Amino acid sequence: MNMVYANNKSIDVKPPSLSTGFRTRDVIMNAERLGAMHQTRISFVRTLLRKIDKEKWTLSTHLWDLDEQGYGKVIYRLNTSEHLYHLVVFCNELADDERNDRVIAQKWDVTFGLVFGEISEELLDNLQANVPLQEAGRNSNMVMVLARANKSVRVFDHIISSLAVGKQPDLAVLSQVGYILRTTAVYGNGKFGIYDFKPLEHSEDFDQSFRAQMCAVYLLREFSLDWVDYLAKQKGGSNAVTLHPEIKRYLGIGNATGLGMAPYLINHPCVVDQWLATREEALQATLVCQVEPKETAHFASLIKRAIQHFSEIVTINEQQIKLNEAVVTELTVLQNNLMISINNYATWAEFLQAHDYLSFESQEVIISCLMELYPERVDTSQKKVNADEALSLPKGKVIQDLIDVLELYYQWAIDIDFSQPENSYWFWYRSVDKEEPRMGVRGQEPGADRELALDIARQANRLYFALKQANAQQLISEFTLNQPKYRSIARRVWTMGHKPLGDIQMNVLHKTALPMHLLRCKLSMFGATKFDPRSDRWVRITLFQGAPLFAEVHSDEWLFPLLPDLSTEQGGLTHDRIA
Repeated sequence: MNMVYANNKSIDVKPPSLSTGFRTRDVIMNAERLGAMHQTRISFVRTLLRKIDKEKWTLSTHLWDLDEQGYGKVIYRLNTSEHLYHLVVFCNELADDERNDRVIAQKWDVTFGLVFGEISEELLDNLQANVPLQEAGRNSNMVMVLARANKSVRVFDHIISSLAVGKQPDLAVLSQVGYILRTTAVYGNGKFGIYDFKPLEHSEDFDQSFRAQMCAVYLLREFSLDWVDYLAKQKGGSNAVTLHPEIKRYLGIGNATGLGMAPYLINHPCVVDQWLATREEALQATLVCQVEPKETAHFASLIKRAIQHFSEIVTINEQQIKLNEAVVTELTVLQNNLMISINNYATWAEFLQAHDYLSFESQEVIISCLMELYPERVDTSQKKVNADEALSLPKGKVIQDLIDVLELYYQWAIDIDFSQPENSYWFWYRSVDKEEPRMGVRGQEPGADRELALDIARQANRLYFALKQANAQQLISEFTLNQPKYRSIARRVWTMGHKPLGDIQMNVLHKTALPMHLLRCKLSMFGATKFDPRSDRWVRITLFQGAPLFAEVHSDEWLFPLLPDLSTEQGGLTHDRIA
């Protein structure tokens, strides 16, 4: 997923202050903490649904052309207050041995595109010929988002089989996954010949980072739910029932994300700074608030839900299991003592600071919960996520000026001894076949000749020691003219040093570096839940799990989705029979 907008603002000379006295950039930009982030009110899935609700967007089925096996095409028509769009979905027959979540796959269960404007017969023919090919197709420039997804076969088959005989699916089966379809790539911003997002900078619909992609995924979720209802009817006839609304809300859209996402956060530092600075600004708007009984009760209910949410997560990753168990244990203790201990704090800032001994996972859960308490304060930040990506050096600055920035904001990189093998253990490169980002062991694996310049810590370190050897009053422009290899990192250090938060403080070459921290950071900004690492290099997550359906979309919170409780409904598991 790639989409960035520029606002053409000049680079500030001094970094804006975001400190409340304890959440400095060293705290916020710690890679391990970033790797523990969760969805918040200003995550992109949340801001999208509030916009849909506020502006009363409408969705209708424009075409449903599927055979009895569910293969064919479907088109949904999306009307916003500004324009018209269509989600065009192609369902393809796929053998089990052809189903692959990696970018090297060539076939998928579902391919789809979010299309700008009307769908003419000629355009539909073009879409049908090219969208299923994905990167290999000659895609129309009216396709704003190009994507594909695979079934969770076990969940898909179980839901259809259950509904076809008049029963709702087993929630225990659904809890293992939490979705019907899992996207494996969602492309935007002009990739492979599709629509360039530059014209949308002034659009009221999709002028925010990744909003078009999130919208396409949300509409795909609607299709996945309609799809299983349709196939159950085809299979069961008059015996079939529709999927229970509570179960529909529980099911989101899965996503499989690997190393390909990690370089984005390093290659777009201004965007990352803007995202996280905006998130921090929203958080601090809540931290200054007085602790009051109403908000305390709301906070307690959210913590209770979080405990249940983490108890219900199913993952095969042993480390993530331990992290989830720690969250449940720590938050249970917090919850049991909350109504007594809360009297010790005047503000939520004091409360958060007093609990900085908890695991990063638990601290980040608390942060997500706190941001739900004051929507009128938090939601004003949601339109501030776009960023100017320019990296620059002002004229007239001397080497000492740059040294000062490095010593103030890059000490974490300066202190690394890169002569030690463990600090340069990995190298990042792109594979020849599909240009997938990969990691190799330096000196042991091939590909180092194609190493990607993701080593910001090492570059900043080398720049610092080169500057220390030069005349402190020499112009930086003269220095970089004589040593152009430092020009890029000098611009980055100066620019990011004068941002509110700056670079992620992580040496990605270190032997113990976990790319998962980078993946988790970006996915949490999207609004992902249920992190299920399949290794230290790729993860499965769920988007829009627990979100309201399009027909009932609302602006209320839906943090930490839970399995539905249908036990109290009279016949609630079987009464929604298909007409």
